[in-house]
Amino acid sequence: MTPRSILTALAVALTVTLAAPPTTTAQSAYDDLPEIGSPADVILTRSKAERIGRSVLMQMRQQEQVVEDPEVDEYINSIGHQLAGHAHDGAHSFKFFVVDDGNINAFALPGGYIGVNSGLILRTKREAELAGVMAHEVAHVTQNHIARRVAGTQKSSMLATAAILAAILMGATGNAEGDVIQATAMGAQALATQQAINYTRANEYEADRVGINILSSAGSDPTGMPEFFETMGKVSGSYANRAPEVLLSQPVSSPRMAETRGRAMKLPPGNPESSLDYKLIRERLRALTTPSALDAVEYYENRKATLDDPGPEIDYGLALAYMRYGEAGKAVPLLFELRAENDSVIAYHSAYGQALVASGQPNEGLLAFDQALALFPRNVPLTIRYAESLMIADQYDKAHAILLDLFNMVAPTPAQVKLIASAAGAAGLMAEAHYYMCEYYLLNGNVVLAVEQLNHALSEPGLQSVQRARFEARRNELVPYLPKNHPQAQDKQARG
Repeated sequence: MTPRSILTALAVALTVTLAAPPTTTAQSAYDDLPEIGSPADVILTRSKAERIGRSVLMQMRQQEQVVEDPEVDEYINSIGHQLAGHAHDGAHSFKFFVVDDGNINAFALPGGYIGVNSGLILRTKREAELAGVMAHEVAHVTQNHIARRVAGTQKSSMLATAAILAAILMGATGNAEGDVIQATAMGAQALATQQAINYTRANEYEADRVGINILSSAGSDPTGMPEFFETMGKVSGSYANRAPEVLLSQPVSSPRMAETRGRAMKLPPGNPESSLDYKLIRERLRALTTPSALDAVEYYENRKATLDDPGPEIDYGLALAYMRYGEAGKAVPLLFELRAENDSVIAYHSAYGQALVASGQPNEGLLAFDQALALFPRNVPLTIRYAESLMIADQYDKAHAILLDLFNMVAPTPAQVKLIASAAGAAGLMAEAHYYMCEYYLLNGNVVLAVEQLNHALSEPGLQSVQRARFEARRNELVPYLPKNHPQAQDKQARG
């Protein structure tokens, strides 16, 4: 996501959050409780912060800037929640996601939403570096840096406050682009932005100190943080000749790197080794985000031919690249061998089943999924890939059933809700398809389209009384959040 689009998203989110009721029904149970804590908590309450963060994530998803991949999502959240669990902070909930952006960046949004660019993950050399960056962002949340910064600008305009929040996203790398200059460094906003970035200096050092302790407590190698800061410092230095001072107030400076390394050396060493999951997910991102599928294939074929010990992650990446390029048949033997060597890795089972189905062997592929799910029941990525394969094999009823079972157990992402809507529609369950498309639009913040889908669901013939009651109850929940000029909102007002 570019800094300009982030700024725009934040401005919209702030306007909606601070000037109007929320536009979704996914309100926190804490929304109506009084806020207790620092003055910053009064300015940006937990409920307001949650709405802002949720709104920005919704807009990023609408712009297809989030990596909607169940394997990637599961991994980044497993690492993130492990770190958050060692932050000893019960006041915040965390949501982690990967941004489809080749730039090196990570950021914390209000409400505990933490994004990590795919480019950052690919530039890390080991898992401790990734964990170090994420621990830093977790610390920004636990130390209430966003709320404290917004509190300092309570007399500023809405756009100025949005600019300050946008500056948060630039703080970790000192990132600066021409469009950022135009978006934030003009007129009255220039001063607000300068003040915000200056203020972040103390916050960044505090996030370093707190984050490295979180990293160490989680059992990771604390030197991972300064190691990756050095990489970030080299990248941010590339902007030094063309970025104005207003956008260079918070680079990853040499003193900051030295201080972080000094702290790391005083902490227990932790585990320096990277997990296989990290290696596989990094190559998964590389195989899926390389602009050209052919380039991805050539990259992995070259790595496999030139490396003395390429490791299983290279074969995994090559298999994914073959599948993306339309040569799933070449992926099958690679994944078969990987699965035979280590059958505890769910990613191998999932990709193997997909490769078989894609290569014209649906029965064998579905059997592989059945065997895998017997070993790993209700695993989210495995179940989703199984459902996708069932749909390719025209087994829509079964796909719908297993997705419904899974989503009743685990909160789904918007992409997963859209998948169950597709499965229901393909199975001829049109009312249910419309209902789940309603939920999909809600998760993306569009109440108007959500209500429209419920209207379609209620117009389907042959509705059971239980279905009709469920759809009508959901619509009644949503109508108060429609725009005032919407016919159904006006009708409700007229009826009192």
